Amino acid sequence: MKQNNFYRGRLLLFLFLLPCFVFAQNAITGKVTSEGGETVPFANVIEKGTTNGTTTDIDGNYTINVANVPVTLVFSSLGYTTIEQSVSSAGTVNITMAESAQALDEVVITGLATSIKRTNSANAVASLSAEDITGKTPPPTLDGALYGKFAGAVVNQNSGAPGGGLSVKLRGATSINSNVQPLYIVDGVYVDNSSIASGLSFVSASAAGGSTQGDAQDNATNRIADINPEDIANIEILKGASAAAIYGSRAAAGVVIITTKRGKAGETKFKFSQSVGWTEAINLLGVRDYNRQRVLDTFGEDAANDFVNAQNNGTLVDYENEIFGEKGFIRLTNFSMSGGDSKTKFFAGVSHNNEEGIVRNTGYEKTSLRLNLDHRAKDWLKFSLSSNYIYSSSDRGFFNNDNSGTTIGIALTATRPWDNLLANANGIYPDHPNNSSNPLQTRDLVTNSERVNRFIIGGTMNLDFYRGDNSSLELVLRGGLDMYGQQSRAFFPKGLQFQKPVNGGLNGVSVQGDTQNKIYNLSGFLVHNFTTNNDINFRTQVGLTNERFDRDTKRINATGLVASETNVDQAANVGVNQIRDKQEDAGFFAQEEINFDDKVIATFGVRGDQSSRTGIPDQFNYYPKASVAFNLTEFGIGGDGTALSQFKLRAAYGEAGNFPPRGALFTSYGGAVTSDGVLGISLQGVRGSKDINFERQKELEFGADFGLFEDRVNLSGTYYIKTIDDLILQSALPPSSGFTSEIVNAGELQNKGIELSLSATPVSNDNFQWDLGVNWFKNTSEITRLDVDPFNVGAFGATLGTYRIEEGFSATQIVGIGPNPGPNGFQVFGDAEPDFQMGINNNFKYKNLDLAFLWQWKKGGDNINLTALLTDLNGTSHDYDTIDLDPEGQLGNGPYRVSQLGSSAEVFVEDASYVRLREVGLYYTLDSNALGGVIGGAIDSVRIGLSGTNLLNFFDYNSYDPEVSNFGGGSIFTGVEVTPFPSSKRYLFHLGVNF
Repeated sequence: MKQNNFYRGRLLLFLFLLPCFVFAQNAITGKVTSEGGETVPFANVIEKGTTNGTTTDIDGNYTINVANVPVTLVFSSLGYTTIEQSVSSAGTVNITMAESAQALDEVVITGLATSIKRTNSANAVASLSAEDITGKTPPPTLDGALYGKFAGAVVNQNSGAPGGGLSVKLRGATSINSNVQPLYIVDGVYVDNSSIASGLSFVSASAAGGSTQGDAQDNATNRIADINPEDIANIEILKGASAAAIYGSRAAAGVVIITTKRGKAGETKFKFSQSVGWTEAINLLGVRDYNRQRVLDTFGEDAANDFVNAQNNGTLVDYENEIFGEKGFIRLTNFSMSGGDSKTKFFAGVSHNNEEGIVRNTGYEKTSLRLNLDHRAKDWLKFSLSSNYIYSSSDRGFFNNDNSGTTIGIALTATRPWDNLLANANGIYPDHPNNSSNPLQTRDLVTNSERVNRFIIGGTMNLDFYRGDNSSLELVLRGGLDMYGQQSRAFFPKGLQFQKPVNGGLNGVSVQGDTQNKIYNLSGFLVHNFTTNNDINFRTQVGLTNERFDRDTKRINATGLVASETNVDQAANVGVNQIRDKQEDAGFFAQEEINFDDKVIATFGVRGDQSSRTGIPDQFNYYPKASVAFNLTEFGIGGDGTALSQFKLRAAYGEAGNFPPRGALFTSYGGAVTSDGVLGISLQGVRGSKDINFERQKELEFGADFGLFEDRVNLSGTYYIKTIDDLILQSALPPSSGFTSEIVNAGELQNKGIELSLSATPVSNDNFQWDLGVNWFKNTSEITRLDVDPFNVGAFGATLGTYRIEEGFSATQIVGIGPNPGPNGFQVFGDAEPDFQMGINNNFKYKNLDLAFLWQWKKGGDNINLTALLTDLNGTSHDYDTIDLDPEGQLGNGPYRVSQLGSSAEVFVEDASYVRLREVGLYYTLDSNALGGVIGGAIDSVRIGLSGTNLLNFFDYNSYDPEVSNFGGGSIFTGVEVTPFPSSKRYLFHLGVNF
């Protein structure tokens, strides 16, 4: 009884004291909203210096109890600027949070429907902001904005012609015969980046020599050039399978995720910018230093007399400068408007680019219209729409390799200053005296145009099924369409020297191409978040995906044109080619992310894909991924009071795929006609293989990230091992099979690399700030297994230098005949893989003056330079008589290179190193204070400036530019040069108005 009274007394005392304890807790309540008036759900509210905290609910409301006041509360949320708010007494405290562009830049993709703070990421994902893309100078194309700005990307300009033609390769060689370009995603839409040839090889006969890659030499554009850089908010680059595994069978070459600009709630804002300038050649080689004796020795008595007469009459012509010496006019216009309210936000933009090339009658024109909408129909339902219409037109001239002596570059190699090639008063061009074409006539009369109409639209629906205190369930539905029509027109009038029947011509050629391309993608995901009472967050996502690809390309070759008609029906002979390609892929994705108080973040998941491109279309190919990151500063290592503000260790593993090339699965046939006129079909020589499978990339990545001095200095280092198994190669078949070869999975390729990055703010005060960024990376490749015989590929044979695929050697080694051959009969002369690449980015801001510049250094990497050989054979090389190659010091460079033809390929393989001032911009901003009441104070700011691209270039390479590729960007074998369209530098003046 006494015991019961004792416990009863304790209970009464507890009930008496409880209200006192409750009263002692100070309750602070309020609502968190954005500047546009939208609620900010699930924002963190923490009592500074403690672990006491809470999160806002779906409506942005919060309640937090604190033991004592005054107190400082810290409000933070992904995408918003962190706020520290002093609170002097309990009650209501409402907070307005500003969106943070810097915070948004620090978000990286981890799933098909989720992202994560960069500080918690286990992958080295590169991010570029709008300022990184267009802040210094408008890039000619979107992929041109990637140069030198992050570690791990080799960006190569295949041609200097206006309108694109770039290749992007992430972390080295990823395939020999399949896709090597990254997958591009724009606002969730799969977009095409093909380079579709216009059929110039029909005239140039580029496939008739040592290479069968005729169409690859057509100097085609690439379709990612259609995207307007000014529309981009940020770009994320998933460089390897450890990050890109979420995209499965299309991600072996990496993924570039592009997010375009969206509207913000508030007053409607307008932006207008106008840039004008010009472009000119980076480097012209000049003319050989002719004198009478040299002309006599090389070309004979008649040529020597013509030279002397032209010299005396002042009629010597620098035809290189005549063709490449133009200063093309550039005009870039952009206008955008954005705004909205708490329910509906919009961004609309229009841009028009018009760029003339350094060769007359070449240029690029593009008009882009964009409308992005976001609408929150309910607190639990949101819709987003992205739409973009593009019209582009390019005229790229007639360049690169040929075997008919007809392209401008090839004709120029046989052109001497005293040759009379200029048109007379009646516009009649004389025939070239020692070549099959007159390059000035070809420049002025040949048409090589491409017109594209493109529509890209994507939509997303986010539906909150459930929102609780510690859990949520969201449905994300996404769909997209990329549809374009490309028309190419190549017209060679019958009046051209090489089209005249008396010269063996075809009496005029018209090549017309039409491509209709459609890509559809649909996906749906469920995302579940759950946070335990001990600060462990579980985020689960599962989803289904479906993609369809449909392309139809028709090309008509017409010869024997009537008069000056371009219609193909007005021709004596007509040939038609058609390529149809359809593919459907389907898959699923499942991923689990576990976050323990931002200390340990682990992720594991799997992507499963099936595709009509494989022999068993209903069979799944699985691509797993797993990663872990340790934020050691959250464990008390470094942190407050120390120089070390961040220290993270990370590791990641993932797998991704690469589809077999078109035609690998089925045996293709062509039409045939017998001698007596009977129609039939014939084999193409390559036997289809029902057993062909995806190439599979497996990547293991390790890294560490450091932040110093409150993150004013950030360092990042990554080491990766990337293996491509089931390498798709061509295997020879015995003639008795009726075929020449078969495409098989027969090898393994490995890349190893190091990536280092530094970002720092060495100086920052009220008047001056200096931001510095440095990236450095190195990659090496090796063929670790080869189940077919070693083979040469990607150039014009061992006599001139070629790439060779051989077990135990680099995938991009360059070999050839030489005095010291190895066991395989060839001598190794170089490697296209650079020793390293480095970018140095500086941004200086003094009050309202901004200066920014980007240097890029490519050390090593070799090209096969055949332009010099062609000029040598014609006696026109600019360094023909210079003596610095011959070890004996006897022969000029031209005769020496010719003397090596057939005995050694070494002289054709050149170091392609360079250092460039890739971008520079100088701007001054007049803010609203300086503008005063101009136009009633409606103008927020005016920005004026000047900028340039490729203004300073340092290299010893013996041609226009070491950045070149005769075979385009469709393979890893770039760096083969044959009389290209030279690269350019750009100068621009800018005016921008925000109001």
